[in-house]
Amino acid sequence: MKFGARILKTGVAISLALYITHWLNLESAAFAAIAAMFAIQPTIYRSYQTIVEQVQANLIGATLAIIAVQTLGNEPIVIGLIGVLVIAINIKLKIESTIPLAIVTVIILMVNPGDNYLTFAITRFSVIMIGVFCAFLVNLIFLPPKYETRLYHKNVKNMEQVGQWIRLATRNDADRKILKEDLTKINESMIKADNYYLMFKEERSYFKGSDYTKNRRLVLFRNMISTTYKALAILKSLDQHDHKIYQMPDTIQKLIQDQLDHLTNYHQKILMKYIGKVRYHSPDDAINQLEKDEKELTEYFMDLYDHKQVEREQWMNIFPLIGLIIDYNHHLIHLDRLVESFHTYHASENEVKISDSYPQDE
Repeated sequence: MKFGARILKTGVAISLALYITHWLNLESAAFAAIAAMFAIQPTIYRSYQTIVEQVQANLIGATLAIIAVQTLGNEPIVIGLIGVLVIAINIKLKIESTIPLAIVTVIILMVNPGDNYLTFAITRFSVIMIGVFCAFLVNLIFLPPKYETRLYHKNVKNMEQVGQWIRLATRNDADRKILKEDLTKINESMIKADNYYLMFKEERSYFKGSDYTKNRRLVLFRNMISTTYKALAILKSLDQHDHKIYQMPDTIQKLIQDQLDHLTNYHQKILMKYIGKVRYHSPDDAINQLEKDEKELTEYFMDLYDHKQVEREQWMNIFPLIGLIIDYNHHLIHLDRLVESFHTYHASENEVKISDSYPQDE
């Protein structure tokens, strides 16, 4: 079982909410703990968004609950109707994520209201807001997430898995059943990388000058992810058309294998180059070699058709794979130039601080 930062932050927020409510001698401290649990978020920006939305939603829920109790009473049917109304208003305001806690607020304020209802309602509402603010405070100062590190390592791990399977598939050594299972896992991992990218994008800079550096990093990471998607598309094509590829002449099979070996190795070097683990070389030599390999592959592939060395249907079956390889090649060249530019210009501002250890997912 893995315990990520978000789990720890939830526990700390709950404890803090309970301590504060006890210190203030407020009743129903459990409600503060429940609110803290609902309000904890993976990023500081989302936590800020949550606190604004939770204040809105809970004010709406509390106001309607108080009015309903004072005018209609607190029969179960009334509580249900107010709950429906609060949900409808929150959906209209596009703050759907706040609905669970807003409904909890309504129920807390309407069930067993007691004699001095206004005092009761204000106390309960205050307890809930303490929980929300505790969650925001914990998110602000406790274990701030490092989504750049998570994003980088997730992308490296995804690329390593894709590259390994491509090398096996081009040599007809891949177990197709296990490959299909791993493709599902890789797809899920790519979605997680996309989520990390969004979270990294949401992280706010406190100094204006750092926004430019952050934007350069965002461009780089967006290209890193999209290039890995290109490699994944090739792996899926190899899995889909493996039997058709092995019906092609040995020469084209060897060219595809060599080209993909060069491209996946080049891809991994670019990722290592970003964090300074590969000695700096101008990309021109590597790019020239890749362009030469691409030309050799495409010319031979076209010759197969022109000289009718394979059936037209066979040739058309492999055509999409050749197109994917060429597209992957161009994306890698573009990514390498972006990394080179990132480290060449504004080097002092673009210092990369990526931890070697792979952080646990939240």
